[in-house]
Amino acid sequence: MAIGGDLRPVNVLEAYRRGIFPWPIDEGLPLVWFCPQERAILEFARLHVSRSLARERRRTGLSFTIDRAFREVISLCARTPRVGEAGTWITAEVIRSYTELHAAGHVHSVEAWEGELLVGGVYGVDAGGAFAGESMFHLRPNASKLALLFLIEHLSARGLEWMDIQMLTPHMERLGARLISRERFLERLAQARTRNLKLF
Repeated sequence: MAIGGDLRPVNVLEAYRRGIFPWPIDEGLPLVWFCPQERAILEFARLHVSRSLARERRRTGLSFTIDRAFREVISLCARTPRVGEAGTWITAEVIRSYTELHAAGHVHSVEAWEGELLVGGVYGVDAGGAFAGESMFHLRPNASKLALLFLIEHLSARGLEWMDIQMLTPHMERLGARLISRERFLERLAQARTRNLKLF
C-alpha cells in the first residue's frame, strides 16, 4: 500500500484501523505497509480444535494471564525462529512502538505460565473493536496454541466473532482460518469497528 514513513504509535494505530499493517523487511530499507489482496481471518464459529489439542487443554497445568508481561512476550516473539526466514520483522523499532501502544491500551498480550516461568504467549492490536493477532511464541509444546485459545475465549466473551491474522499459515489453517478478499475484509473491519466493542 505504501513505502516509507515511520513506526510512530499514532501512525501504526491509524494503519490498523484502516486494515493496513507494517512489515519491516530490513532495518536498512524503507518501511513497507501492507493490505494484501487476500487477507487471512479466523472466525471463532469455524474454530477447529483437534482432539489432541483439546485433550492437552483439559490436562494442562499452565495458567494464563492478560497483559502481565507484554514486553517479555514481544521480545520472545522477536527471537523465535521462523521457517524459511533468516531474521525477524519484529525489529527494535517495532518493539518500541508496540510497547508504547501497549502502555496506551491499544496492544495486548496473553501469557502462558508454568508456575512463574513464562513459556508461551501471543500479542496483537486492538484496532478499535476489531483485533489483529501479530505473533506467538512457545517454550513448551502447545503453550502458544493454548494461549491463543485463551485469547479467543476472551474476545468471544466480549462479543467479537473473528480476528485478523493477516497471513495464512498451515497452523492457523488447521485451526479453521481462511482467506477472504481485501474488499470483504475491509467491510468486516468497518462493521466490527461500528460496534465499538470493549475488548480489554
